[in-house]
Amino acid sequence: MGLNDFLNYIEHEKRMSSYTVVAYKSDLNQFIDFAHGLVDDFEWKTVDGFLIREWVVFLMGKGMAPRTVHRKISALKSLYRFYLVNGYVVKDPTSLVVLPKIRKKLPFFVRIKEMDNLFDHDNFRDDFSGVRDKAILHVLYGTGMRLSELVGLKRRNIDFAQKKMKVLGKGNKERIVPFNDELSHVMSRYLLFCDGLFDEKNDVFFLTDKGEQVYHKFVYRVVKRYLARVSTISKKSPHVLRHSYATHMLNSGADLRAIQELLGHASLASTEVYTHTTFDKLRKVYKQAHSRG
Repeated sequence: MGLNDFLNYIEHEKRMSSYTVVAYKSDLNQFIDFAHGLVDDFEWKTVDGFLIREWVVFLMGKGMAPRTVHRKISALKSLYRFYLVNGYVVKDPTSLVVLPKIRKKLPFFVRIKEMDNLFDHDNFRDDFSGVRDKAILHVLYGTGMRLSELVGLKRRNIDFAQKKMKVLGKGNKERIVPFNDELSHVMSRYLLFCDGLFDEKNDVFFLTDKGEQVYHKFVYRVVKRYLARVSTISKKSPHVLRHSYATHMLNSGADLRAIQELLGHASLASTEVYTHTTFDKLRKVYKQAHSRG
């Protein structure tokens, strides 16, 4: 049983994204290259915790960020879980490996006033490109979906009558996300432009000027260009709009577990990071309400 068996498993059975499969393959091949420098006959079943710890030390010595090291070891952990289940190994050598601590970073987010400035002023041209770009920004901020989820969004998964859409998230997990009247209007207007330009209806929702499915870098450039007009934050990406959606929802009193479900987080711990961004609001409430604030 070799590495390709594992890669086929995570791609076709676990249905991980192509980006994750490529990343795991690269990380595991890097480990193989490292191991060949220390052992004569490398086999996955003979790897021990000592060898993996040596790799962690090597990676940290090269100045690699702890988060990146965690990702590489995560690839090894997944591989050995697969080998254990299939009886190829009898123990997991990654189980006792101590990893470097990751410093939690507070998520970047755009302020509500800045988003209002983006949508309420004349920032989008009244042609196909402008209407599409506006719809992209509205969908990302209005639903909190991930970049990959937006790229893969299908017409058939949007229910305009009930104002909800089906989103295909990580691990092919589906969730239902509601949307408001404004977003419904923006998306409907975009579809009118699409149907007027392209003869054949494409089930893919977001299209380029050539009528082809948008791709990750395309959407990233669109978001970065428009956010630069209203915000000075250093990071301007589709994920920042996802952070903004969650932060603004939480600041407006939304339940944390509801936000978890809307974002498609498997763990509440992933959603709890947004509670840190609301501290400024709590500070203001304290100063206003406390007698000696």
